[in-house]
Amino acid sequence: MITAVCLNPAIDHTVTVPALVPGGLNRVKSALSQAAGKGVNVAITMRRLGVDTTCVAFLPDRNGAMLARRLEDEGIAGAYVATEGAIRTNTKIVDLSTREVTEVNESGAAVTDAQIDQMTELLQRQARSSGMLVLSGSLPPGCPPDYYRRLIESLNGLGCRCVLDADAARLKEGLKARPFLIKPNRAELEQLTGAPAATLQDIDRAARGIARGGVGVVCVSLGGDGAYITDGDTAWRADCIRVEARSTVGAGDAMIGGLAAAFDRGEPLKDAFRLGVACGTASVMSDGTGLIDRETVDTLMDRVVIARV
Repeated sequence: MITAVCLNPAIDHTVTVPALVPGGLNRVKSALSQAAGKGVNVAITMRRLGVDTTCVAFLPDRNGAMLARRLEDEGIAGAYVATEGAIRTNTKIVDLSTREVTEVNESGAAVTDAQIDQMTELLQRQARSSGMLVLSGSLPPGCPPDYYRRLIESLNGLGCRCVLDADAARLKEGLKARPFLIKPNRAELEQLTGAPAATLQDIDRAARGIARGGVGVVCVSLGGDGAYITDGDTAWRADCIRVEARSTVGAGDAMIGGLAAAFDRGEPLKDAFRLGVACGTASVMSDGTGLIDRETVDTLMDRVVIARV
């Protein structure tokens, strides 16, 4: 079993407009609201790949039922720490003329020290029955900025490998606890190392250095340039698969879900990378945070072109 963690869940409200007019009137062509958050997206991806998955989350009392329903509909077990307030709304504005996405994200409901302690205890229990625990996304107000690091350290010795996917500041702090897998993008890799990541050679040097410093696997998402992965010894790169992109929202989460599912099954680095790339690509082919369907992933697997670095 894999446990996905969503400490700051969201309702993703995705709207499309013919052409975004900043400061002017924009008429919405379509709209879609879904309970989400990076950890929720990861959980849904893994479940659709056939993985036994639990999603652990802070659950605000005002509209938390929407999140619980979506997980239930996907066949995902939910485990929650109740909080006061409402799940935040993240608005994604898709400009159909350029396919660019403008995001307006709320901060989320605040949590208390007591609720943070409850979450830590819950995750320690989950770790004892999970092969892998995926920590992804932002932290809610009230949660200390070093919580991911402290949490991973508290799980050491429980037999559970930790995946960490967070913004550069949280990620840099979390590296001190040596998670099994991280997935920065190019800009986050530069912030982690203080070195440029303009070329593949730059990326290879920086990522191998992080992996050799104690992180098991470093996967770098490169947008239109594809992706890169290393365990410190072996490294691979994958070209971007050219498909009709409908929404990039959740693509990185789908990639993490694919990687985690493959590593949990014991697959080698190259095969796990292939599944991660296929899942990320399948996600951009869906609307909103529709994420993946298994048939599309299976079709894309043979189209992933991987080369040794």
